[in-house]
Amino acid sequence: MDKDKLIERMDDILGGIPVFAGTRVPVRTLFDYLEAGDRLDDFLDDFPTVERERAQAVIAHVRVTLLAETDASAA
Repeated sequence: MDKDKLIERMDDILGGIPVFAGTRVPVRTLFDYLEAGDRLDDFLDDFPTVERERAQAVIAHVRVTLLAETDASAA
């Protein structure tokens, strides 16, 4: 899945807060759920406009980005 199609940021949607593409669901909400100890299924049940594949792809993208930044700063 193309990362550019995972997340959108548009001024007319929630003032430019990053949301799952095609929805009004902030990406941060997913991480708030996970941080609170909720399961991915809980998030998906509460936000049915977000597909499981899309949520998993965002998590994977953030992981890869974080690890790349960590590796670059360690070098």
